[in-house]
Amino acid sequence: MINQNIPEIFIEKTSQMSDLLIHDFKMTKDVVKSRVNLSLHMFSFLQSGSKQVHFANNSIAVNKDQSLLIKKGNCLMTELLLNDKIYFCKLLFFSSDTLNEFLKKHRDSWKKKSLPKKRESYFTIRNDNYINSFVDSLSSIQKMDTKYSQDLLTIKFEELLLYLLSVYGDCFMQFLYSLVSDKVNSSFRKVVEANAESNLKLEEIAFLCNMSLSTFKRHFIIEYKETPGKWMQSKRLNKAKEILQEGKLNASQIYLNFGYNNLSNFSTAFKKQFGISPKEA
Repeated sequence: MINQNIPEIFIEKTSQMSDLLIHDFKMTKDVVKSRVNLSLHMFSFLQSGSKQVHFANNSIAVNKDQSLLIKKGNCLMTELLLNDKIYFCKLLFFSSDTLNEFLKKHRDSWKKKSLPKKRESYFTIRNDNYINSFVDSLSSIQKMDTKYSQDLLTIKFEELLLYLLSVYGDCFMQFLYSLVSDKVNSSFRKVVEANAESNLKLEEIAFLCNMSLSTFKRHFIIEYKETPGKWMQSKRLNKAKEILQEGKLNASQIYLNFGYNNLSNFSTAFKKQFGISPKEA
C-alpha cells in the first residue's frame, strides 16, 4: 500500500500549503489500515462512519459521537462507513508554529504547570453542542472567498483551543505541550512490544517505527536476537492460548485478531507451538 502524505495529497498546489487548513474528507467505501504520514497536527471531526487509528504505542477507535486531535507523524488509519452511505469527517490541520503562538499568548494561564510525563499520540473529544456548532462554522468559513477568511480561521482555532481547555483542563493543556515537544515519542522496543499481540503485519509495524521493512528486520534481529516473524508469532499464539483457556471465546472468534487470514492456518500454527489444537487448550 502507498503511503499517504497528508495534508499534501489534498492540496492542488504547493503554494496553497498553510499553517492552518480545513478539508472535507468523504468516502463511499471502506479503507482499512491506510498508511498515513501527517506533516501537520490534525483535528478530525467525525460526522458519519467510524474511525480506528493505530499509533506506535497504542490505538483508538471512535464513532460519530467523538472527534480526535492527532499528533503529526506516522499512523495506520481505518475508516468505515458502517450503516452510513458515506464516510465524512471535517479535518482541521495546524502546525507546531501555530500552536506555539497560542501557547505563548496564553502562557500566564498555566506558566506554573509542569510539562506532561505521559506522552500520547491522540486526544479524544466528545462531540457536544459546541463542537457541532464549531464544525458548522468551519463550513461557513470554507464558503467565504475573501482576504479575511484565513484571519477568521485563526480566530476560530484559538476559540476552539480555549473551549477545549475549559472542558478538559490540565489534561488537554498537557497534551498541547506534548505536541510541540521535540523529545522522541517512543523507542523501537516500545513500539514493537505495544503491537506484539496485535493483528498488524510486519510492514505496518515497520511503518509505525518510521522504517523500511528491511531496516526494521535488521534492527529487530539486533535487538531481540531472533527474526521478527518467529518472535511475534510466539507472542501472539501465547496470548491466544490465554484467551482460549478463559473459555469465553473460541478459535473461530479470535484468529483474525492475531493476524491469521483463516482458522486453518491459526490451528496449524497453534498445534505446532503447543502440541495441542485450539479446542484442546
